[in-house]
Order: sequence, then C-alpha cells, then structure tokens
Amino acid sequence: MLREPAELRVDDQGRVELPLGLLAEAGIAPGSDLVAFSEGDGRIVLRRAEDAARDLIEKGML
Repeated sequence: MLREPAELRVDDQGRVELPLGLLAEAGIAPGSDLVAFSEGDGRIVLRRAEDAARDLIEKGML
C-alpha cells in the first residue's frame, strides 16, 4: 500500500522534513543511517545505509 504523495518544501538551509508515516512505510526509523544519491531528473533516492552496503557487497563492489 502506497501513501498519497506529500508536498514538501526545501527550507533556506537546504533541509526537507519527511513525514514519519512515509519513513515508516519505507522501513526507515528515526535515527537510521541513510545514503542519499541523485538519479537526475529531479529525483533523490534515500537508502538505509545497511541496505546500500549489502547491495555493494553482493555486487562485489565493496
């Protein structure tokens, strides 16, 4: 089940607040370490750091 998109705003310091429900749906808890990267076309991806590291290990890149 996917939630409706949330409209967000980037503040003057470049920060964005994400709704807790959206984070919970993605399996991201407060205090989680994340990796962020751009996919271009206005997309930014957030991954749990442990998931990103596991993917790199499985691909033999780490």
